[in-house]
Amino acid sequence: MKRSLDLILAFTGMVLAMPILLGIYLWIRWTSPGSGLFRQVRLGADQREFVMYKFRTMRTDADPKVHQEYVRAMAAGEVEKVDGLYKLHQDPRITRPGKFLRKTSLDELPQLLNVLRGEMSLVGPRPVLPFEAELFPEWALDRFKVKPGLTGLWQVNGRNQLTMDEGLRWDLEYVSTRSVRLDLRIIFKTIPALLGGAR
Repeated sequence: MKRSLDLILAFTGMVLAMPILLGIYLWIRWTSPGSGLFRQVRLGADQREFVMYKFRTMRTDADPKVHQEYVRAMAAGEVEKVDGLYKLHQDPRITRPGKFLRKTSLDELPQLLNVLRGEMSLVGPRPVLPFEAELFPEWALDRFKVKPGLTGLWQVNGRNQLTMDEGLRWDLEYVSTRSVRLDLRIIFKTIPALLGGAR
C-alpha cells in the first residue's frame, strides 16, 4: 500500500508540477552558470548508495567543506541556534534563486523522480550523505531500515529548530510506528510546516 501511494502521488505530482519544474529549471539556468539540476550520492535503505536529484541552489564552484564542517560541529553539539534555527546563515555559496527554493523546499521537487524509481518514498527519514552517516550514534542506525523520504516526522516537528539528536529520535519514532495512515498525516502536515518557514 505504501509503494502504491508513493507511485500514485509522485506521478500525479510530477504531472501537475511540470510547468513549475520547467520554470524553476529555466530560472536557475538564466541566473547562474551550470546545470539546473544537482546530483549527489546519498544513502538509502540499508545504507545503499543512490543518486539523489535536486534543483541546484549553489554556485557550481561551491566548496562542500563548509557544509561538512558545520555538520560535524552539529553532531558534536558545538553549534548554537541563530534566529532560532540550526543552519548555515549568510551562506555565500547559495544563489539568488537558491535562497527562495530552499526556503520553500521547492529544490526538493526533483526527488519525485527518485520516488518513482523506488529509491525513495514520499515519507521517511531524509537521505543523508555518506560522511553524515559516519557521525550518527549507533542507536540511530535503525533509521536506515526504511527508504528515505521527501518529508518525515523530523521535518514536521521542528526541522532546523531541532538538534541532530532530537531529529534522529523523530526518525526512529517513524521507523517504529510507520503506517500508511501516519504517512498521510505527515504529508498533510508538511505544507503548513513549510509555510511556517521552519527551514
